[in-house]
Amino acid sequence: MESFDRRSPAPELGDPQTLVSILDDLDEQGYCGQFGVREDATVSCLTCRRTYPAGELRVETLRRLEGASDPDDMLVVAPVVCPRCEAQGSLVLNYGPEASPEESLVLLALAEPR
Repeated sequence: MESFDRRSPAPELGDPQTLVSILDDLDEQGYCGQFGVREDATVSCLTCRRTYPAGELRVETLRRLEGASDPDDMLVVAPVVCPRCEAQGSLVLNYGPEASPEESLVLLALAEPR
């Protein structure tokens, strides 16, 4: 399985990587939990139900996807670890024109160098 690289480019045309395949790969690596975006650049762990500033999450990498048929369909998948319960899971964010203000703030916080 390929490693996830925070700097990875969008897949080339014909690349078999899809959101489902990336989530399946993460699940196989133990990233079974889920995280959700909240207001003010915060993220909620759906395992322990706590909410944290996005910058407090341990981000393993970021993986960028763009839709083959619609380039505006842009997503980032981040395998993350909860700072409290240490649940490993995935956070899926829109970016670009379809991103909500909350998603944009979380993505900026996650992308800051540590």
